[in-house]
Amino acid sequence: MEIGIDSFAATIPDPATGRTVPPADRLEALLAEVETADRVGLDVFGIGEHHRPEFLDAAPTVILAAAAARTKRIRLASAVTVLSAADPVRVFQEFATVDLIAKGRAEIVVGRGSFGEAYPLFGFAMQDYDALFAEKLDLLLKLRDEVKVTWSGRFRPPLDGQGVYPRPHQARIPIWLGVGGTPASFARAGTLGLPLMVAIIGGSFERFRPLVDLYREAGRRAGHATETLRVGVHAMGFVGDTDEAAREAFFPGWAHMFTEIGRERGWARVTRPQFDAMCGSGGAFLIGSPGTVRDKVLAANEALGGLSRITFQMSSAMLETEAMQRSIRLLGTEVSPAVKTALEK
Repeated sequence: MEIGIDSFAATIPDPATGRTVPPADRLEALLAEVETADRVGLDVFGIGEHHRPEFLDAAPTVILAAAAARTKRIRLASAVTVLSAADPVRVFQEFATVDLIAKGRAEIVVGRGSFGEAYPLFGFAMQDYDALFAEKLDLLLKLRDEVKVTWSGRFRPPLDGQGVYPRPHQARIPIWLGVGGTPASFARAGTLGLPLMVAIIGGSFERFRPLVDLYREAGRRAGHATETLRVGVHAMGFVGDTDEAAREAFFPGWAHMFTEIGRERGWARVTRPQFDAMCGSGGAFLIGSPGTVRDKVLAANEALGGLSRITFQMSSAMLETEAMQRSIRLLGTEVSPAVKTALEK
């Protein structure tokens, strides 16, 4: 199992002072986090894409390129690229460039996005949400496999054999399909034979098992080999010296973020008991001491029938700079080796 981190480059006000970290300082801290993750042996670091005031990841490939220049071995991915609102040609070119800088360490995780701001911003209609994604994914996969592409669709001018450059360092840059909880998305990933990245930000891991099984069955029916049907999970996660320390570092930012999002979407205000339940044995938060997090990762692997990758969403704790660095070190030096040793038995 590969273990890594995802970041949304969040800028959350300090709940005590109302102060927000200056954007340049936040990005400097984020790049330092990627460097630490690389140094302690983590497998992957992902950068999200949002077009909202509380996030600094509107141009994730720029951040990934900076990270590529500062790291040696860690794989660098999007988390996720909002493909429905992007030009697949530009997406391919940008990630191919990152891959060249990283000498073969770039990956793309594509999705439709959990927020809608990108659609009107780039001139697309929300009602075309899924049709945009299906068409653009088709083109992106062709761009990966062919240098000169002939293609036509509804939402983009056709390609008539033009060459698309540069080509990546890797012969075939990995493209994952990022999903939430829509069965059709799981089935689409399986039918296409693409690796699956499941965003699980609440509830339990067990409730996603039928959807993961649907993905695997769709892949088998389409004739894809079992070993190509890789499953990854993106989950809220944070490691502290103790369970209490991890929870205290993570809760304030998480509560602020999900209270604001909930206000937009009509959700009830989040509470500390709700958070603690998600951190407990039955919840989907990977938050606690190294031993607690190790056990929860292994439980998630069992619940979902085997995972190829798990990434920790740590952005909610960005105010605790030292705790963030400590968490990354613990994840790389204690949790990851312990999980991999357990899985080898």
